[in-house]
Amino acid sequence: MSKIKDYLSLVKFSHTIFAMPFAMIGFFLGVMQTNFFVKDQAVSPVPGLHFNTELITITTNQFIIKFLLVLICMVTARSAAMAFNRYLDRSFDAKNPRTAIREIPKGIIAPGSALRFVILNCVLFITATFFINSICFYLSPVALFVVLFYSYTKRFTPLCHLVLGLGLSLAPIGAYLAITGQFDVLPVLFSLAVIFWVSGFDIIYALQDVEFDQSQQLYSIPAVLGKSGGLRVSKVLHLLSAVCVIAAGVYGGFHWLYWVGIAVFTGMLFYQHSLVKPNDLSKVNIAFMTANGIASVVFGVLVIADLLVL
Repeated sequence: MSKIKDYLSLVKFSHTIFAMPFAMIGFFLGVMQTNFFVKDQAVSPVPGLHFNTELITITTNQFIIKFLLVLICMVTARSAAMAFNRYLDRSFDAKNPRTAIREIPKGIIAPGSALRFVILNCVLFITATFFINSICFYLSPVALFVVLFYSYTKRFTPLCHLVLGLGLSLAPIGAYLAITGQFDVLPVLFSLAVIFWVSGFDIIYALQDVEFDQSQQLYSIPAVLGKSGGLRVSKVLHLLSAVCVIAAGVYGGFHWLYWVGIAVFTGMLFYQHSLVKPNDLSKVNIAFMTANGIASVVFGVLVIADLLVL
């Protein structure tokens, strides 16, 4: 149990809360595009939602199996990405007082063990996609490349935050593909919202390491533009995220619960920027974890409720 806790800490398992609700949004968007059979009674697609794909059929058993497979994909892809990041950055983490307590530099988990953990999660991810459908299986190496490649980007580009956002943005599209096997505009809009949202709050998180990144010739937007410049870019990205979720609401023809969700989501975006100032980073963790956790979970629950109830 102690070792399991060490690996959960290594990958910051609690941070799964950020992307998981958006994956569930993509999943249930896909379900609403199907003839979903519960006890031999068909549930029709949601009226008013605009889709381009043809109607498909999914049984209760298929629903449960795909739901579990999507969860496995989410957990293993994210675990592989986080463990690889910790493995690759272990020398930098050891030099940074803020990160020196992490599992690898502290000697709790050996680098070789962390790398094997990465490989195991990659294998599990690809295996899960094989049992979902062919398009998810064929695209699985692309998804893994994106989420693993992020770990290199801080070495050569300040746009690393956008690559992280891109990796997490695959959640709603991937979950939608798991059900429908086809792309559509609505899940793409949610994915764009995730890109801008995650990139924005990752910039806020990076404010803590500006001096260290500059000393090690590592790239981040705050390290290049300064703390004030980084916060301005973060605000623009979060504004774009809000625009995307609003566009998704209009395009998808959602109901009032969705718009309550948008109010909470955008409110949390404004709230986290009220907490963090260039000369006061004492509330970065509240902005990063609490505000974004609430934004993601509440928004996800209300969107799914809008789909299923109204």
